[in-house]
Amino acid sequence: MPIPVTELDDVQGLIKTGYGPLTEAFYLLLRVRDAQAARYWLQGFYPTTMGELKRTKARTAKHIAISAPGLAALGLGPEIIEGFSPEFVGGMGADPARSRRLGDVGANAPEHWDWGGADWAPDLLLMLFAEPGGLEALKAQEITQDLIAAFETRHLPAAPMDGREPFGFVDGLSQPTLDWDGRREPNSEQDLDYGNQIAIGEFVLGYPDEYGLYSQRPLLRPDRAAGLPRAHDAPDRADLGRNGSYLVLRQLQQDVRGFWNFVETHGGMPLAEAMVGRKLDGEPLVATGGRAIRGISHDQVKLNGFDFESDGDGLACPVTGHVRRANPRTGDVPGGDRGLIRNLLAMLGFGVDRRADTIASSRFHRLLRRGRKYGPIDPIADPEEPVGLHFVTVGASIARQFEFVQGAWLASAKFAGLSGEQDPLLGSRQPFPDDRPTDGFRWPQADGPCKAFEGLPQFVTVRGGAYFFLPGVRALRFIAGG
Repeated sequence: MPIPVTELDDVQGLIKTGYGPLTEAFYLLLRVRDAQAARYWLQGFYPTTMGELKRTKARTAKHIAISAPGLAALGLGPEIIEGFSPEFVGGMGADPARSRRLGDVGANAPEHWDWGGADWAPDLLLMLFAEPGGLEALKAQEITQDLIAAFETRHLPAAPMDGREPFGFVDGLSQPTLDWDGRREPNSEQDLDYGNQIAIGEFVLGYPDEYGLYSQRPLLRPDRAAGLPRAHDAPDRADLGRNGSYLVLRQLQQDVRGFWNFVETHGGMPLAEAMVGRKLDGEPLVATGGRAIRGISHDQVKLNGFDFESDGDGLACPVTGHVRRANPRTGDVPGGDRGLIRNLLAMLGFGVDRRADTIASSRFHRLLRRGRKYGPIDPIADPEEPVGLHFVTVGASIARQFEFVQGAWLASAKFAGLSGEQDPLLGSRQPFPDDRPTDGFRWPQADGPCKAFEGLPQFVTVRGGAYFFLPGVRALRFIAGG
C-alpha cells in the first residue's frame, strides 16, 4: 500500500524543489582529513528541510550528501555501509565494467576526470543556494574555520540560473510529479498508458516504489541506532535510509561552439532542435493535448502534455532525439490502454509495435533532476572558459534510474531497435568493442528520404562524477555521531 510522507522536517528540501528562484548556487566537494573534526562540523550542520520550506519562503538553502568512502571516513563500519545499494558502495568511476555501460570511455574515462577518479574522490558534497546577491553572505556563514580544519575542499563553480542549459535550449521542463500524499496505486490499468505521477518510493528511500517494493538501504538493530525511525517494511529494524535518497553528480563539459558549428553546417536550427527533441524555447516537436496525462496539470499541457505514441516513425521528433531517449514517455503496453480484448492480445505479443516494445515502461526509470550549469553567460563569445552542466539527479535506485537511463537509453547504440547511433548530445562516439560505430544520427523526413549523418563530433565530455547518499536529518545526526 502507498504510504504518505509526513515527516517533512526529516526530508532534505532538495528532493522537493530545485530552488528556481534561488538563482545563485555553490557546490563544494569535501574530503575528510580529520574524522573527529569532520563529525564535529557535521553535528552543527542543519540542512534545509521540506518542513522549513512549507513554513517559510526560502531565501537561502543548504544541503549535504555523503559518498560511501565518506561514510567510512566518518566512522561507519562496513556492516552498515554494505547495507546500501551495490552501485552506491562501488562508486561511479571505480569499476571498468560500469564505466563501459555508462559510456565513460575514451575522453569520458575516469582516468581523465578532474575529480571523482582515483586521484581525488570526494567524501561529501556541500550545496548552497541563494537569491540574487545573497550567495557570498551564505558562503561566509557556512564555510567556517571548522570546515576548513576538517576537510580538503574543491570548488565546483556554478553560473546564475536563467532557465536555459549552455547550448541555449530552455531546460528543466520535464520533471516527474511525486506522489507525496501516498494516493497512487501502481500496477493498475492507468499504467498501460504513459503517466507522469510517480510513486514517492522511486525518489525517497523507505517508501514503496512503482513495483510496490522498497529500495535497498541499511536496516539496523534498534539498540545500535538510537534516534532512527523504524522501517515501514521491517518494524523491528531501524531505517538509516528513511526520508533520504541517492544523489548522482556528474560534471558535463559542453562544446557549445562545436555543436552550433556542426548544426549550422549540416541543417541549421531544425537539425539542432531534432537532435535535442524540443525547439529552442522548449516547445515540443510533437503535438500536445491529445489526451489527459496523469501528473500533468492544465498549465503544463503546452510543454509536457504529450507522449510519442502518435509519432512512431519519429517524423516529428526523431526516435533518437535526446529528450525522447531520456524519457520515451512509454506506458506498460505499447499503444496504451486499448480495451480489454486488445490488451489481452498485447500481453500475448499480438498487435503491438515491436519497435515500441523494445523500450521499457518509463515509470520505472524516471529521473528527478536538480542540476546547475557553469561557465560564462555567453559561451560562444567566451569560448576559452569551460562551460557545462553539473548534472544532479536524486532517486531511490541508482541502477534502475540513472544507470539504466544513461546506459540503456543514452549511451546505447541500439536504443529502440536502432543501430550505430548514441544520444546525439551525450554520446561518447567511441566504437563498441566489435568496432560497431556509434557516431551516427538519423533524421526522418516526412517529404523525402531520411537524412543520415555519420561522424558526429563529441559535444559533451565527462569531467567528474560520484554517487552520494542524501540523508534524512535523523540519519545525518546518526552519521555525525560516528
